[in-house]
Amino acid sequence: MSQHSPQLDASPYARFALRCSDWAERWFPDSWVFATLAVLIVASAAVAFGGTPGNAAQAFGNGFWSLIPFTMQMAFVVIGGYVVASSGPAAWLIERLAKVPDNGRSAVAWVALVTMLASLLNWGLSLVFGGLMVRALARRADLKMDYRAAGAAAYLGLGAVWALGLSSSAAQLQANPASLPPAVIAITGVIPFTQTIFLWQSGVILVCLMLVSLAIAYATAPGDATARTAETCGVDLTPSTPVAPQASRPGEWLEYSPLLIVLLVALSAGWLVHEFSTKPAIIAISGLNTYNLLFLMVGALLHWRPRSFLDAVNRAVPATAGVLIQFPLYGSIASLLTTVKDPAGQTLAQHISAWFVHVVNHDTYALGMGIYSAVLGFFIPSGGGKWIIEAPYVMQVARDVHYPLGWAVQIYNAAEALPNLINPFFMLPLLGVLGLKARDLIGFSFVQLLVHVPLVLGLLWWLGSTLDYLPPVMP
Repeated sequence: MSQHSPQLDASPYARFALRCSDWAERWFPDSWVFATLAVLIVASAAVAFGGTPGNAAQAFGNGFWSLIPFTMQMAFVVIGGYVVASSGPAAWLIERLAKVPDNGRSAVAWVALVTMLASLLNWGLSLVFGGLMVRALARRADLKMDYRAAGAAAYLGLGAVWALGLSSSAAQLQANPASLPPAVIAITGVIPFTQTIFLWQSGVILVCLMLVSLAIAYATAPGDATARTAETCGVDLTPSTPVAPQASRPGEWLEYSPLLIVLLVALSAGWLVHEFSTKPAIIAISGLNTYNLLFLMVGALLHWRPRSFLDAVNRAVPATAGVLIQFPLYGSIASLLTTVKDPAGQTLAQHISAWFVHVVNHDTYALGMGIYSAVLGFFIPSGGGKWIIEAPYVMQVARDVHYPLGWAVQIYNAAEALPNLINPFFMLPLLGVLGLKARDLIGFSFVQLLVHVPLVLGLLWWLGSTLDYLPPVMP
């Protein structure tokens, strides 16, 4: 009797996703290996373009620790999100949301919808909340859900739409001249939200991306016969041991009293009141430091007792390991791109930008900038921070060819998310929560990328043609 392959029971889309997933599991390296290879490739390119090996080595070392503040911020995104989501009230909400879908494929689509909506408010929230929601769904004995596909769906907020929402760093920076270097302001002027994320054209891209992403997530999710559960993926979903209801020794009484939590939260609240009273609310909450402090304090308050809060932190810390060991390599990549100079004083990033400047005109600007930003974003992953580097030349080109400046920002935003689908940089916090490797998700997110690239570039080009150029408004 011939052996029956379970993949034959899946839809054509799911079979393709499973083939991609099988290939990724077999050939895609650990994300640390991936980051190291990227360092070596960029270093080799910098030397090939005229830089010296000595300068490349110096740039590697100088950049290695350059992302330490951001590394700690990302680690606290994981810790704060985990602390909040593992509290009693948040866990109750996650459990209620996990009861909505009635089969494995709809569960994957449900995760995609929730995380994409959450990412429009804040991308960090979508990662941790989505990961914990996947774990809650995976604990349902009546649901045969593919744990890998659900994990990939939980990444769609950051891989598809986050930069089109309120946490768009580029749009936030351009709307607030005090946050931009004078050299950038001199080129772009002030660009309000009405010319970026609040354009109806931006809404069209957002809706199209969400609908298409949901359809792909549902269509590529394996059915019951082919689904790999958390158990078959080797993930332990055993709930944590609850905290003892009271102290066992006199020295522990403060650990079980809400007194310290209440006083600490009150102190933090005073600072937060000042932040939100002196800045627009969207600007205040978009700052990672403010966001992380807010989540930590909310998490502490929800746990109520220091012992419960500290136990949650201890459970969250292992999930930050990938962030701590890999982000320094990305700092080195940025340094190699922007500091190693050839004999003419040009860096690799400048060579790339010079090519970009010479190949685009008004009609091809959207396609050229979209491809350029996506490719560069693969080597310099950024939550929008590299806009400071790119803005001077990409916006100058936009002015030279009379291209709408606000839409140029949105091109950057939409294209910036594309490489996230296959780059493990921002995937690490989610992987820590899920207990998976990047290769477990890449196969499914790669299918999304195949559709997103032509869709995003085509929409950016077409919708850009519906807008008129407006001269920059100086502050």
